[in-house]
Amino acid sequence: MPPSLVGALDQGTTSTRFILYRIESAAGAKLTAVSSHQMEHKQIFPQPGWCEHDPEEIVANAQECMSSALAKVPGGATAADVACVGITNQRETVVAWDAESGKPLHNAIVWLDTRTAQICSDLERDLGGKDALRKTCGLPISTYFAGTKMRWLLEHCAAAKAAAQTGSLRMGTVETWLVWRLTNGARFVTDCTNASRTMLMNLRTLLWDAEASLKLGVPLEVLPEIVSCAEPEAFGKIAEGALAGVALAAAVGDQHAATLGQRCAPGEAKNTYGTGCFALLNTGPGAPVPSNRGLLSTVCWRLGAGARPAYALEGSVAVAGAGVQWLRDNMGIISAASEIEAKARSVPDAGNVVFVPAFSGLFAPRWRADARGVIVGLTQHSTSAHVCRALLDAVSFQTVDVLDAMRADADDAARAAGESPRPMRRLRVDGGASANGLLMQIQADALGLPVSRPANVETTALGAALAAGVGAGLWREEDIFADASDDGDEDGTLFQPATDAATREARYAKWADAVERSLGLA
Repeated sequence: MPPSLVGALDQGTTSTRFILYRIESAAGAKLTAVSSHQMEHKQIFPQPGWCEHDPEEIVANAQECMSSALAKVPGGATAADVACVGITNQRETVVAWDAESGKPLHNAIVWLDTRTAQICSDLERDLGGKDALRKTCGLPISTYFAGTKMRWLLEHCAAAKAAAQTGSLRMGTVETWLVWRLTNGARFVTDCTNASRTMLMNLRTLLWDAEASLKLGVPLEVLPEIVSCAEPEAFGKIAEGALAGVALAAAVGDQHAATLGQRCAPGEAKNTYGTGCFALLNTGPGAPVPSNRGLLSTVCWRLGAGARPAYALEGSVAVAGAGVQWLRDNMGIISAASEIEAKARSVPDAGNVVFVPAFSGLFAPRWRADARGVIVGLTQHSTSAHVCRALLDAVSFQTVDVLDAMRADADDAARAAGESPRPMRRLRVDGGASANGLLMQIQADALGLPVSRPANVETTALGAALAAGVGAGLWREEDIFADASDDGDEDGTLFQPATDAATREARYAKWADAVERSLGLA
């Protein structure tokens, strides 16, 4: 009997999970989750603005999650029942290790870490501004991306310097590290979605760019080979553990995986609500769409070595779920993240309180590393419930900023190509925080668009599983979109806007004013 399960290893900013899906039908790539296991990992903060993870803890948790999820399959299952595994991961987080020992040389530097601010400032000065590399890689110079983190390690980590001199230094994003360790060092590769987040990959050739490497000070010889997102020969097989012998058939950056899991065809957008918010608009195959409004041009996916890549526009918001964690851990306003919806519902609105949670600066479309969090509009009548509600407002308004820029850039590209702009009819949503119904209603009201939430909001893992199925030859890319409804998941929830344009604009004006107050505070 052929294997009936597909696995997805979802390695995120705060946790790692493994989900096993039963193949209901290869036609339409229909999958049903049958078991899962999740483990949190430690967040390490050596200095203000710095954030690190233990790479060994990530590998250990990945193996434990795979083993535990396999043990939980109803009726029992073995590795022989698993056709393939796909990996999805936090993207810009960087790991450096020694090829000889296989051991990390430093803690992983997390995507939201801002220690490279001076490196970025120097690059902007020396190269001619924030957008000096954008034509090549689609990205502005920012602490967000992996390339400057790699440079920091080469400049400040003595062990990395020494390994570079001997030729044993290896650097990559988290999926590269996981593939290396899960295959016992047999594969040193990165997929094109993760490579597109480094500032080192040419967005058109999907190869490392020698000029960008020179400008960033990251030698090409320490970097992995770039492959497509669905290539089992490239990713190898799991060498040990509960799933030893199972093919690693795919790797996809987490936001790209979520876009695939939402089955977003060209012209459709999704927003993932997790630690941060990440909106992607699938702009289709061909050439990347440039942004004049602070967005990122990126690879959406490439499912197979011979496949045409799909491209996307992306806007990233640094703080969404991280703001809820801050209210819980730093302020003690709530004792569990799940409490925020009920607390925010206890008041009709934010009572004119506006919260800009710019803890590590502002990402798209402003890209202001000098912004810091502010709360304005407080009176003696303001309560902790108003602050909770204001945080939900902040998540939705940041998304409005991103989607407005995204729609304008896409319209410009359409007109330049002699085509009519395609209106955005709705926003697909996923991620843990999208389970908050109040947040989703606030989002629909702020956008003036319907918000479509699927029954299963964990679409990141689903996207990795769908990509793995293509890599393993279980179905084709076109099968993934064969049954994608224009109305979204029929078992999901559609949130319709319930405010008029005047109210929406007045609320946004207060947000824009508070954002201005947050700038220049670093």
